[in-house]
Amino acid sequence: MDPAALRNRLVMATSMWREATDQPLPRMPPGDPVTQLEAFELQVVELLFGAATAQTARTTADKTWDLVHDRPDTDPVKSRVVEGHEALARMAAEGSAEPEQPPQE
Repeated sequence: MDPAALRNRLVMATSMWREATDQPLPRMPPGDPVTQLEAFELQVVELLFGAATAQTARTTADKTWDLVHDRPDTDPVKSRVVEGHEALARMAAEGSAEPEQPPQE
């Protein structure tokens, strides 16, 4: 993989992590840089999905899509994002449903 593209992905994932939590960045185990980065991106995606609410589901979907939009469909991070978007869409739809009004007397 192109080192500049790898660096850009790392910067984007790191920024998303820092915006989402006060936790320190996770340590990456030794190994292939692409594999390390994919594992970190998956942690970021799970963190964002886990913190999503009905009110933030659309924003979370946008953020996670920004991370993977230009990747092939076979990319494991993109696959996870697409899968998570289905749950976010359901969450947003449930949150936008009008609460039932009590009957008027």
